[in-house]
Parts: sequence; C-alpha cells; structure tokens
Amino acid sequence: MKSPLSERPIFHQVERRVETHIFLCILAYHILISIEKTLRDKGVHFSFATVRNKLKTHQISTVILPCKDGSVLKIRKAGTPEPEHRELYKLLEVPKTIISPVRTWIRKNENM
Repeated sequence: MKSPLSERPIFHQVERRVETHIFLCILAYHILISIEKTLRDKGVHFSFATVRNKLKTHQISTVILPCKDGSVLKIRKAGTPEPEHRELYKLLEVPKTIISPVRTWIRKNENM
C-alpha cells in the first residue's frame, strides 16, 4: 500500500498514533483507487503516479502581507490551473474553483 502512496515507514511509539497512521494510509489508498477507477471508467488509463505528476505544478500559495500597525494579512489562494490540470479536474468532476481565496487577519497581539 505504501508504494503507490509514496509513503515512507513511520515508527510510532504510541498505539493510537499507529492506529491513526494505518487508518489514514487506508483512507488515502481508497481515494487513490477511486481516482484511478473514475478515470478508467471515462476511458483514461492513468496510474495515480501519473495523475500526481501531472497535478504537482498546480499549487496553492499563501501571500503574507505585514501592515504598519503590526497586524498581518494572510491570503491563501490556488494558482490558475493549466489546460492539462483543467482536463483532469473535469474528468474527476472537481469544481472549477478548487478553493476560494481565504483571507485571515492576525492582529498584533495574536500568535501567528
């Protein structure tokens, strides 16, 4: 299971962390298989590694803007998808707006 997920071994010391790690690996594997099956049903025979490789250039960025009063504005926004990304998103029925921009103000006395 770790091979298609490109996971490396993680050595936990606490039982609940081991169980959580196993649960998350299984959940990720189900998502991986679901993506491959959805594409295969639409005639596209990409492995998950191919999908991941094609989508790795579509990124989400956070712009951090410090203000004169000491507060900080953080804006989290997805980049513009390239045609190759849009085609995959269309096949996987991902909405055109992956995420809406999120603006977060951090006031001078709050922790970042």
